Parts: sequence; C-alpha cells; structure tokens
Amino acid sequence: MSYVIREADRASDADIQAITDIYNEAVLARSASADIEPRTLEQRRAWVEAHNPRDLYPVVVIEDEETGRIAGFGSLSRLHERAGYDGVVELSYYIGAEWQRQGLGTRMVSWLLDAARERGHRMAATLIFGDNAGSNALMERFGFTRFGLLPGAVRLPGSTHDIAYWYLDL
Repeated sequence: MSYVIREADRASDADIQAITDIYNEAVLARSASADIEPRTLEQRRAWVEAHNPRDLYPVVVIEDEETGRIAGFGSLSRLHERAGYDGVVELSYYIGAEWQRQGLGTRMVSWLLDAARERGHRMAATLIFGDNAGSNALMERFGFTRFGLLPGAVRLPGSTHDIAYWYLDL
C-alpha cells in the first residue's frame, strides 16, 4: 500500500472524524492516552484548531492513497505557553490499530521530526506510557533520550501506567 502524510484539512469533517476515531480507539484500549472517556468530534476539532500558528504547529494525517482511509495522525504542539519554551515542541502520533506494526509510526515520527527542523524548532519532547514497548523503541531508534520515568502517573479504569519522558535536540 502507498501512504501519504498531509496536513489535516481544517474544513474537512472527514479528517477530524478520523482523528477522533483513532484517538478514541487509543483511549478505549487504555494503552496510549491518559484520557478516560472518549472525546467528541467538537473536542477534537478544538484540539486541532488550537495548533496555532499552524505553520509552526502542524496536525497531519497519514492516508492510504488507494482507499483514501486515514490510518493515523500526528502533531507538533507547543510544549508550554511561556515564551522561554518557544522552539520546544511536543511530538505526538497515533496509528489506528488496523495499521499498527506496518512502519507507519516510523514514517510519521520521521515526518514530524523533519517538519520540526524545517520550522526552526530546537528540541522535540514526548511522553509515552512506560509499557508501550513499540513507541519507546521508536524513540530510541530516532535518537531520543529518556530523561525520566514517573511511576504510576496514569491511573485508568483497570490499569496504571508509568510515563516515560523523552527528548531530542534538533
């Protein structure tokens, strides 16, 4: 299959719906999100639109070019609103369960890191569940440094997760 990474269209309900569905899949799986309840379409739309200015903080989808289906999404977000943190971005990505373990996470992280560099950001950071072996291995593969582990930080119905903190100088 052939995939393309493109900016999520602000006007496209289809993109926002796919982002919502993939995110909620992670929420319900209790494996990659600290949210307890699924998010609404309007909540995810507000999340997408909060990435301003969009040229510095993109939200992108990875789309199967043959079917047009969205397989995942990613973003670069402001790490903190205080100006001294400018240039430090939080990298996040979610790949739908149907498409996991096919290299799409690698493609998404590579795209996001290239985008962060092109936009002049100086550092990328991310938070990952400590028991999410795939995402933690991916951060190591891209040269991120794990600089902390917050034990038992996330308490979800039926599970507790450590949070691993990662960063990469760009």
